[in-house]
Amino acid sequence: MTTRPDDDQATTAKKGETAPAWTTWGLVGGASLISIGLAAYEIVPASVTPLIRDSLNIDSTAAGLLVGIMFGTAVVASLPVGAVLDRTNSRHAMGLAVLTLFAVGIWGWIAGQSGDYRSVIVSRAIGGVAYVIVWNAGIDIVSRAVTDANRATVVGVFTASGPIGFALGQGTGPLIADRFGWPAIFLAFNGFALIGLLLFWPTSRGLGRSGGDAPTLHEFGTVLRSRNVWLVGVLGFLGYSIYLFVNSWGSSYLTEEVGLSLGVSGLLVAVFPAVGVLARISSGVLSDRLFGGQRQPVLLGSFCLAAPLVLGFTHFQSIPILVAILLAAGFAVQLTLGLSFTYVREIVNPRVAATAVAFQTSIGLAGAFLAPIAGGVVVDMAGFTTAFFFAGALAVCGVAVAWRAPEPAYQSSIKD
Repeated sequence: MTTRPDDDQATTAKKGETAPAWTTWGLVGGASLISIGLAAYEIVPASVTPLIRDSLNIDSTAAGLLVGIMFGTAVVASLPVGAVLDRTNSRHAMGLAVLTLFAVGIWGWIAGQSGDYRSVIVSRAIGGVAYVIVWNAGIDIVSRAVTDANRATVVGVFTASGPIGFALGQGTGPLIADRFGWPAIFLAFNGFALIGLLLFWPTSRGLGRSGGDAPTLHEFGTVLRSRNVWLVGVLGFLGYSIYLFVNSWGSSYLTEEVGLSLGVSGLLVAVFPAVGVLARISSGVLSDRLFGGQRQPVLLGSFCLAAPLVLGFTHFQSIPILVAILLAAGFAVQLTLGLSFTYVREIVNPRVAATAVAFQTSIGLAGAFLAPIAGGVVVDMAGFTTAFFFAGALAVCGVAVAWRAPEPAYQSSIKD
């Protein structure tokens, strides 16, 4: 197959040569800005839940669905999206996702203004598809733009867009709602995605396709049948379960058991996701530099550190100690969330790498969707100490799974 002129950048990366630094970081920065905008759009209703409940006359469960619907949609849509990305142009899909964000943002704003809850939910569900397109395509494209030696570092930088977007949405949502009315939260972050697209589009030229013919159904099947893909998927499921459990119930624990105000509790728990910016970038640096490209030591260390921290969280009352635990646990858990997406695409044939990333996204977000619900059931039935014990037990399971996970460099059964 002859190489098209617009494949030059992809071909360069495959040969081990690097594109100009400004091109690579323009690509990563642009993709990250798009993801930040979508992540902020995803979480922002949580920051103004009381206003939404009063305005739409809905209960807490219905208000929570405004956030949860995007996770649920992403779980269902991720694998089909990955299959499509492997057969089409990921770059074009990113552009379409940004345009979709603009459309659903306007839709949600109009529906919110008119008090139409169901219409807001539908717009958010479609936004969930846009989010999973950006996440899967972004990881796929930035992975192609660099050599093997730097891949985990660059993908870690991209995945840091998630906690940045969450912090942006949580922090600015109330200010936007106070100034422009709560429906404006659905429009507020389109600008980040647009600026990101302007950076991403020229620097991603030639990276939308993996090259060669479209993968066959048999090749897709090798992803779903691979034991190692499932191992990495379980690590993602466990990591996201712990991450969303602490995010969802940490503040309630500090308020109800430690006696802090809701505002202070929320501020303290915010350090748990916020430290993910450092953790998700560090995961790639640690793997690429300290461990010479090995992935398994970082994943194993992630769960080994997280397990005692989560298990012991409810046994302390000192605020400085609790904050230190939240920081350390947030860092540990998100090492896995940053590295697993690089890991999973390295243990499959490059022709189905986007499918593997999509599978990882779907399994991980299933944990994110289920953990807050299951955690609430355990809290109601047995209390916070038992709930955190089960969350810590998930981290112990992560240690066992990570121990059995192979290094991509040593695994060729589905690449051959």
